[in-house]
Amino acid sequence: MTLRKGKSRVGDMVIAPCRHLEHLSTASMNTLRLFALNTSREFGLAVGQQLGLPLCEHEEREFEDGEHKARPIINVRGMDVFVIQSLHADAAQSASDKLMRLLFFIGTLKDAGAAQVTAITPYLSYARKDRKTQPDDPVTTQYVARLFESVGTDRVVTMDVHNLAAYQNAFRCRTEHLEANPLFVQHFMPLLEKDDIIVVSPDAGGIKRAERFRQVLGAAIQKPIHSGFAEKYRAKGIVTGEMVVGDIEGKIAIIIDDLISTGGTIARVAKVCRERGAKQIYAVATHGLFVGGANAVLASEALDGTVVTNTVPAFRVTDERAKKKLRILDCAPLFAAAIKQMHTGV
Repeated sequence: MTLRKGKSRVGDMVIAPCRHLEHLSTASMNTLRLFALNTSREFGLAVGQQLGLPLCEHEEREFEDGEHKARPIINVRGMDVFVIQSLHADAAQSASDKLMRLLFFIGTLKDAGAAQVTAITPYLSYARKDRKTQPDDPVTTQYVARLFESVGTDRVVTMDVHNLAAYQNAFRCRTEHLEANPLFVQHFMPLLEKDDIIVVSPDAGGIKRAERFRQVLGAAIQKPIHSGFAEKYRAKGIVTGEMVVGDIEGKIAIIIDDLISTGGTIARVAKVCRERGAKQIYAVATHGLFVGGANAVLASEALDGTVVTNTVPAFRVTDERAKKKLRILDCAPLFAAAIKQMHTGV
């Protein structure tokens, strides 16, 4: 697996490429506090390095009965505080565990007198269940938003949520949303400049996302790029649909989605693209969860490669063939640039 670095958006603000991000001034450092909870410490260190800012000390303590507590070690009174915690499940903690730890820590910071607390959630859990698809269905995105608001969160920042409109409408506190498209474009530009390309959405719901990527990539390489989409029907956990709309034969197909979970959707679309004569096929997603049979999908001959970001560590990818085909792009510089812009207003 290879980790690579890479303009994105924060709300209506434009985040410029930040490979050479200038460090914060001394005055800015004096009023900003950056924390990362333990399971996101590596990502937090990368963000802090971009800012020239060390992570603030905190304590996380586990109790024998499974409860826990977390508190800041340094003074946060009157400070602009940012807390990093990606809300994916791992071997030690579930997504719910991480969510509750983050919420409790935010509440503690507010009780300790922090002027403003921003939750930085590179991957935001429970964002997929954003509407009712069956009678009496939950709308979990709204419930999560209420939890953040209940502990006094001033702002939530994430990257490439499943449904941007649902995310923005669910929260009454401020929200910011980053895009990974600049990272993907930077990765693919030198590889695809001479080829015919088609960007494929794996379902009708992702057409806007795919179209956004197609436009950004086309502008970058200055040539037209084709578009396509696959049909997809989901009922009671069963996914069906085999048709793909678009001229695929002889082209490089890029299948783009917000996340890869088991990889079933990607595998289904890649198979059809291969049967339709695609020259090469790449899967692209911001969040690589890689659960269930994802290793087999990543290693399969249907895919020439898979590209994700490091919002979720790829610890579940254990198959050597899958590892060789996987590219991980570093999004920490985008979050660092967003934090600097939110804190300084520049």
